[in-house]
Amino acid sequence: MKLFAGNSNRVLAEAVARYLNIPLGKASVRRFADQEIFVEIQENVRGEDVFILQSTSYPANDHLMEMLIMIDAFMRSSARRITAVIPYFGYARQDRRASGRTPISAKLIANMITQAGANRVLTLDLHAGQIQGFFDIPTDNLFSVPVMARDVKARYKLENVMVVSPDVGGVVRARALAKRLDAQLAIVDKRRERPGESEVMNIIGEVAGKDCLLLDDIVDSGGTLCNAADALLANGATSVTAYITHGVLSGGAVARITGSKLKELVITDSIQPTSSVEAAHNIRVLPIADLIGEAISRTSSEESVSSLFD
Repeated sequence: MKLFAGNSNRVLAEAVARYLNIPLGKASVRRFADQEIFVEIQENVRGEDVFILQSTSYPANDHLMEMLIMIDAFMRSSARRITAVIPYFGYARQDRRASGRTPISAKLIANMITQAGANRVLTLDLHAGQIQGFFDIPTDNLFSVPVMARDVKARYKLENVMVVSPDVGGVVRARALAKRLDAQLAIVDKRRERPGESEVMNIIGEVAGKDCLLLDDIVDSGGTLCNAADALLANGATSVTAYITHGVLSGGAVARITGSKLKELVITDSIQPTSSVEAAHNIRVLPIADLIGEAISRTSSEESVSSLFD
């Protein structure tokens, strides 16, 4: 087994390598003057079980191309098996045709990864579970809920916790956390007028006097979270904390979060935190290197990955 990484999240890759007790593989991923990507594998990988860790985070297209070219390089270097480890799978929000004359980009990206030469995919908290079916190769979708549940149990009195889904589509994810915490579940009913903007309409559930935990897979602009926090507090919630897997946090999202009524935003390091995220007083990063490392170890030794979440 050998683990390599592109440039999207070297810190996470090094932490995973430490968990696996192996050195991070030597590979050069650099740019020509016109920004074309060039990859050179600097050690022998013939017959090896190769894992490439790369999130398709900002700049998404650059990091996606890095991964595709790395997969091609390993395929042409006679690696026995190539697993694309994608902690954050970009383009996942384009998983269906929401209106006419639009693409299903998640399927296109799945095809590109497969055609590049990957033999399997390992990812974390896909935006929509059906994206696993877009791949024609084995795909394991890991869940961050067990990691978040341990963190909640260490910090909250569970009898006063209420898990909240920020929209109807996230109920399954929120229910999974509520079940682990033996907590109640509430739902924020919102109406989205245009992309990137949301208006909270109603709270389904009794949140008065509760420590509310908003659970979602992606925080991008942060508008939905801030609106949901305002609505929950207006309905009598004691505090509102958000647990989100992928901290995209584009544009002015960090400033919006720090200026909001959120007690805390907890994100994983599936996307490498920026300096502004690290400096924010109410944003905390939850490490997931152990989860990904254990999944890689089990994949390499042909053991069950799904049993991680039993």
